[in-house]
Amino acid sequence: MSCQIPGCVGHYDLERIAAVAKKRFVEGFDTVTLLQQAKTDSEKEEVVLISMLKVEDEQIRQLELCCPHQENCKVLDCRKRLKELLAEELAG
Repeated sequence: MSCQIPGCVGHYDLERIAAVAKKRFVEGFDTVTLLQQAKTDSEKEEVVLISMLKVEDEQIRQLELCCPHQENCKVLDCRKRLKELLAEELAG
């Protein structure tokens, strides 16, 4: 499923991101290992998005993000949706 967040230009596959996030937070893979396993730039971006799930929203707002989609980035919306998907995945 592609990102359904209006204004998001990353077109990330949130279900795939949720699966990788599960590897990170449930199975215990570290971010560096996940980055090494990523085969494309898009997969690497997705791993970075996952690593930001542990950062508080206020800290995200203070960061000067360097993102290829930063002009239209809805990173807080993206994080919220990812967290919801992970919660659904873990509950199911």
